[in-house]
Amino acid sequence: MGEGASANGVRRPIYLDHHATTPVDPRVLESMLPYFTERFGNPASGSHSLGWEARDAVEVAREQVATLLGAEPREVIFTSGATEANNLALKGTVGTSDQSTPHLVTVTTEHKSVLDPCAHLERQGCQVTRLRVDGQGLIDLNELRDSLRPSTVLVSVMAANNETGVMQPLESVSAIARERGIRVHTDAAQAAGKVPLNVRALDLDLLSLSGHKIYGPKGVGALFVRRRGAKAKLAPQMEGGG
Repeated sequence: MGEGASANGVRRPIYLDHHATTPVDPRVLESMLPYFTERFGNPASGSHSLGWEARDAVEVAREQVATLLGAEPREVIFTSGATEANNLALKGTVGTSDQSTPHLVTVTTEHKSVLDPCAHLERQGCQVTRLRVDGQGLIDLNELRDSLRPSTVLVSVMAANNETGVMQPLESVSAIARERGIRVHTDAAQAAGKVPLNVRALDLDLLSLSGHKIYGPKGVGALFVRRRGAKAKLAPQMEGGG
């Protein structure tokens, strides 16, 4: 981290870790500003023009996110960020499971927004397998296959690691899980917008991302929820407000 001069002459640090967070792109800011001041309606308010304008803008954004992922717009759920999206994917999947003791499979090197919900679910009676990684940071696909049980309801493997950048073989992970009819989730916060991601080609059921990793605002994220074929059903984690 270096230093740079600000307008008042005080030297400020130059922030280089854009994997952690990015500045809002000026084009994003320009597009958003009218919805803070002039077109400030609630998109859930369907009885007036301000609400309609906001709703239309949200749907444009939903289409843009869907295009990024190779998904359908109706498969994109907006959240407050990847942390909420990960929590909804994990807890929501367990919440609709018919297993008396649901089993989850994840990886020891996942982000805390996956590992902490897994630990919470474990305290609620779920069983969790945490796969190890090798010297290259990759999981062993045979170990993954051996870890699956009749009670396994979800495999959660991140697309790109937030500390090392290692990319897991998601297509192979999905193929192994699909043999057993098990859903697959990936935390793609570090991969979205940086490498090609197509939820159809990767055969994913759930995918999380965050706006502030890709030059969008903080406090906005999304969860892809598969609707084609065997739909991913999730139990809501918040009630009210749509």
